[in-house]
Amino acid sequence: DKAPLSKSLLLVPSTISILLTLLFQHYQKFFAYNLQAIKEDFQIWRLVCGRTICLDLKDTFCSSLLIYNFRIFERRYGSRKFSSFLLGAWMLSALFDLLLVEISQYMFGITINSLPSGFLGPVFALFVPFYSSIPRVQVTQVLGHFSITNKSLVYILGLQLLTSGSYIWILALSGLISGICYSSSILKVHRILCVPKWVAKIFSWTLEPVFSSAEPANEVRVGMGATVDIQRQQRMELLDRQIMMSQVAQMRRQRQQQGGMINWNRLFPPLRHRHNANYQDHHPSEQGIPPPTEVSEEQVARLMEMGFSRGDALEALRASNNDLNVATNFLLQH
Repeated sequence: DKAPLSKSLLLVPSTISILLTLLFQHYQKFFAYNLQAIKEDFQIWRLVCGRTICLDLKDTFCSSLLIYNFRIFERRYGSRKFSSFLLGAWMLSALFDLLLVEISQYMFGITINSLPSGFLGPVFALFVPFYSSIPRVQVTQVLGHFSITNKSLVYILGLQLLTSGSYIWILALSGLISGICYSSSILKVHRILCVPKWVAKIFSWTLEPVFSSAEPANEVRVGMGATVDIQRQQRMELLDRQIMMSQVAQMRRQRQQQGGMINWNRLFPPLRHRHNANYQDHHPSEQGIPPPTEVSEEQVARLMEMGFSRGDALEALRASNNDLNVATNFLLQH
């Protein structure tokens, strides 16, 4: 839902890759990422074919799962900005592929004539905004020391994709470098390598109706994990946390009743009760009420993409002074 470009990247290249592997194996040579043919014979078309379709089904499976998880960026930024990032990362990673191959040959004497095929450079480039902009929420712990978060599965998929080929580390490194360059506010690459508005309108008129889908109505939106398995685990964790929070609150009430702790609420009424009392007396104290904290709409949109309502997101951000991680943990625990 609301990610037609991600859906097209998930379906079209995967279908072509499966067809080339099972039925049309004699056409695989046209989709090989042959650097020697590009440099010596100037077959530039191999850059398009070789850097779009995977010829290994393992790479197809891992890259498809990563694109599925990274669809959150298209929902957050829009299809045009998301496609601009993919286009810029694709072009920059193609340049860095050639540079890294030349550096490897010059420094280590490694001659590389071909690289793994597929849409791998932009996929690795998406790890840069994923690391910097997606909040980290702990799901569970292994052996009491190792934390499992909502981002762990994505990193495991990236590691699996990284270890699937001999020279795929070049594609991973060039993708990460291109993602950093495109996301950098100093280089201003995003202003140069972007999809024009008229191109985005043409694709929105032609391809978006084909790959768009309606929002699911039967499934309750839980904005915690990137996959269904993580969401199920986090539902269980959320129930456990609610039980623990209720037990802790009950223990605190018992201690306050026994006199083991000072009940500050008896001496100083809460601010909410003070505000209600002033309102009932029709004498609101405007000077005693602090001005409301300005909330960033971008952070509100991020929390709403996780499944929380706008009112809860605003309240959590105001209570946490616009700290996204603290607000996320607050919403998960309350």
